Amino acid sequence: MTAIPAVQPTGSHRGRRAANRRSGLPEGTPRWERPALAAVLAAAAVLYSWGIGHAALHPFYGAAIRSMADGWRAFFFGGLDASGSISIDKLPGAFWPDAVSVWLFGPHTWAAALPQVVEGVLTVWLLHRIVRAWAGPFAALIAALVLTLTPVTVALTRATIPDTALTLLLVAAAGALQKALRTERLLPMITCGLWVGLAFQAKMLQAWLVLPVFAVVYQLASLGRPLHRAVRLLVGAAVALAVSCSWMLIASVTPLTSRPYLDGTSDNNPFALVFGYNGLSRFTSDPTAFGAVAGTAASRTTGNTGWDMLFNHTVGPQIAWFLPLAVLAAILGVVRRTGRPRTDPQRAGFLLWGGWLAMHTVVFSISNGNHAYYTAVIAPALAALAGGGLALFRSEYEAKHHPDAQHEAADRWHTALPAAIALTAAWALVIDWPTRFVSWLLPIAVMLALCGVVGLWSRGPRTSRRRINAALAAGIAATLVVPAGWALSSLNPLYAGATTSPMAGPVGKSYFEHPRHAPRRKGLGQPSARDRALLDYLTTHRHGEKFLLATQAAYTAEPLLRAKSEPILVMGGFTGKTPFPTAQQLGGLVTARQVRYALLTTQRPSTPATAWVKSHCTHIRPAAYGRRTDGSFALYDCTPHK
Repeated sequence: MTAIPAVQPTGSHRGRRAANRRSGLPEGTPRWERPALAAVLAAAAVLYSWGIGHAALHPFYGAAIRSMADGWRAFFFGGLDASGSISIDKLPGAFWPDAVSVWLFGPHTWAAALPQVVEGVLTVWLLHRIVRAWAGPFAALIAALVLTLTPVTVALTRATIPDTALTLLLVAAAGALQKALRTERLLPMITCGLWVGLAFQAKMLQAWLVLPVFAVVYQLASLGRPLHRAVRLLVGAAVALAVSCSWMLIASVTPLTSRPYLDGTSDNNPFALVFGYNGLSRFTSDPTAFGAVAGTAASRTTGNTGWDMLFNHTVGPQIAWFLPLAVLAAILGVVRRTGRPRTDPQRAGFLLWGGWLAMHTVVFSISNGNHAYYTAVIAPALAALAGGGLALFRSEYEAKHHPDAQHEAADRWHTALPAAIALTAAWALVIDWPTRFVSWLLPIAVMLALCGVVGLWSRGPRTSRRRINAALAAGIAATLVVPAGWALSSLNPLYAGATTSPMAGPVGKSYFEHPRHAPRRKGLGQPSARDRALLDYLTTHRHGEKFLLATQAAYTAEPLLRAKSEPILVMGGFTGKTPFPTAQQLGGLVTARQVRYALLTTQRPSTPATAWVKSHCTHIRPAAYGRRTDGSFALYDCTPHK
């Protein structure tokens, strides 16, 4: 795509282009672009990797990552323990890079989190390339800055959660679609389908939310005859479907004895895992939709839903800083290109990113609960629209003062640039107001906004280019300074949210549960003294059993699995309600001397398997394994009677 047109080249512009050619830079590359991009990428790398040795490892996913690094069965199927007896409750694709990193570098917290950092920086770089091809270098730099400083992006890239990989792969898909719009070749559509399919492996159905938007934009704006466009679109969709379903099909044809039981399902069906537990159950009151186990919604934040979700006091500071600007840019970008050819690339770009934003907003609003970090997938759309919108408004502003400008048209649009800056700065005050978390930055934002708006608005015939550029820089800084304060806050564990729900600032359950100190975070290979004593006891008394012990739900097994990679029979999976193993299966394993000990907890629901333990096994006194009292846990010896 060609860039959004800016001011017509002057003698200084032509001189700069000649200098670029002499220096070996591509045609049209400003001198500032490469150093500016390098600075943004360096800032992203620092923000995303700061304190990586104490990264927010998700307890459940962190345990699985260590187990997946120790064997191909656990790796491919996403086994929660090293033996791969039961899987995690998601597709494992997003955790394959993490497991490979742990396999290469050892069981360290930083090794598990490193791929997330790389994925985050790659997303910034890739979005810059895509926006540059669509709207030019100025828009690309703004988009990269906005994405880098989005608070939820900073918090999430320092955690082990699938949304970082999902976002990277969908941005790659958008880039492939953008290439497909410029040519009648089939390969870009195949590539687009491939990226969407891989994104499905990262976070399942959420990856498909972009497909309706991609389809509409491609049919409206691509080259060629309608039938040829439809054929290429169908081929791309077929590739997306095939790659998306590949893991489920492999799991379906694999003998049940050769793969883990699929957590979250009542029938061990991979399609129930994806379309039930992680699909329909999020939009219905039926907790067992399409084979999902009951209790699916127990781990989700039920308050983050409804049409005001994106700007409530919890989610708003994570993502919504540029929401008004993005909406304004999407609307005016389409309106301004009215009457252009059907294949107009600038209008297609606004439709693409505006549709991405709208589709996710609608789906999140009607679901039955979302974590705040789910909205990280919206950040590229907001960033692209912010960059593209400001570039469009800047071109209209410059056209007003060009000697050949048509003043009637220019007069209607030239105020859009200072108005957009003022709107975005004012919106930052609204977002920050409920907590006043970075209130000391608000005067700075106001002063920068005033300098920018007044400087742009008061431009006269003799106003120097340097003064206009300074005013524009001040205005852009005004829009970034407050969200940057929230983003930087997540470097402090006190303001980084829970390991299960990373977010920035003084919001969320984790912050209010620990108002004066950061919650303790346990990484890989870092057992507590209590867990170490239990592991030592179990290892000492283990005599050839396959499993170190059986646990009631993943909650009980997680700290042990993160501390030491061992086969552990996780009864009930993540929620504790998955029907694996049955009481009969557990009894058979005990009889066959495959498992001896069982650790139960009052924090998870009772099941037939746990009832079997209580009726057939002997309770062990806590003092035997270094505890004074049972607390919420109880250890049982299930040695079969002679």
